[in-house]
Amino acid sequence: MISELQDNGVTTSCDIAIAGGGIVGVTLAAILKNSGLKVIIVEAKPLEVAAARTQAYAFSLLSSRIYEGIGIWKEIIPHIGKFKRIRLSDSDFPQIVKFETADLNTDYLGYVAQHNVVLTALQKYITDCDNIHWLCPGEVTDVVYQDDAAQVAVKVKGQKRYLKAKLVIGADGARSHIRSLAKITTRGWKYWQSCIAFTIKHTAAENDTAFERFWATGPMGVLPLPGNRCQIVWTNPHERAKKLQALEEKEFIKELEYYTQGSLGNLTLASDRVIFPVQLMQCDRYIKSRLALIGDAAHCCHPVGGQGLNLGIRDAATLAQILIKAHNQGQDIGSLPVLKEYETWRKQENLAILGFTDFLDRFFSNSWLPIVIIRRLGLWLMSNLQPLKIFALKLMTGLKGKTPKLAQNN
Repeated sequence: MISELQDNGVTTSCDIAIAGGGIVGVTLAAILKNSGLKVIIVEAKPLEVAAARTQAYAFSLLSSRIYEGIGIWKEIIPHIGKFKRIRLSDSDFPQIVKFETADLNTDYLGYVAQHNVVLTALQKYITDCDNIHWLCPGEVTDVVYQDDAAQVAVKVKGQKRYLKAKLVIGADGARSHIRSLAKITTRGWKYWQSCIAFTIKHTAAENDTAFERFWATGPMGVLPLPGNRCQIVWTNPHERAKKLQALEEKEFIKELEYYTQGSLGNLTLASDRVIFPVQLMQCDRYIKSRLALIGDAAHCCHPVGGQGLNLGIRDAATLAQILIKAHNQGQDIGSLPVLKEYETWRKQENLAILGFTDFLDRFFSNSWLPIVIIRRLGLWLMSNLQPLKIFALKLMTGLKGKTPKLAQNN
């Protein structure tokens, strides 16, 4: 059974209060296991409900190495998709950029994991851990930041509870209540597009290739899952996305077969079609005294290239490394000098990926002839210039930029 916090009075003291028990928040807690820091996770949903989602995500090589460093990758890898090849193409243009494992001398180029597989493994890892506790289902209602601590008001089963924490972590998603309470402003925009996410079954002989195919209406990502299934994230203008979602299954499959160019054989739907709008967002700051934001609470990007969750996992690994070092050196983990190291490291790297995904979407979701000619020349160059190809592949797999120590030996 996962350790739950018992009421020991009006206020409970801890080192770190994490608002949000999703993958990013619990990844941070898992890295802090046995760190000597007392951690409390506040999650709005019951744990089994939080872990029940079947949405799948691309996991980069760097993310896999972070989970190896934590010690749970062996629990995850038997249940997820793995790809040895990536195919990047522009609608019906015959030049396809082909990335192979030989380009990086790795066994795989990436992975595809369903939400429930990863979060269940993380929850299991911190079960009965002496320094990690849950308030679940619980909701942070207010935070008062003071010089030496933050006072956190939490509603648990209709009762008010109070936490005194040296540091509050906002890991509560793109609509972060923690960010709102702290009055941290954001910059960015909503795209003219929505994504349709769903799972299919197919009859292709092989199921170890990830596809990113660009169309004038938006990119389509196809990610392999176990059992000859694929997770597809298909970007379209809002109204077209709604029409595609509403199509009868037979008509929808007919459209899908055209846009996958017959590469997957016969297709059948294996899940509902979920539609969501996409946005780019970057916080003006990731930190304040006694506060740090991670994951979607700090930044959001277009799903092209499958970067979003991976950025949050890197945030968690980076922040944990900095907090453990500060704690071991007797520093105040909630102080601005400590937290500034995290913001300096992650904000610029995240901004680079946000810019990269925005460029890809705008540059390829375009039928203006001069742009089409330029981008197809770019694909040709990437196919034929190995250094450019390797640079792009390392960027996609998380191997560009500063690597957290947890992942360096894996």
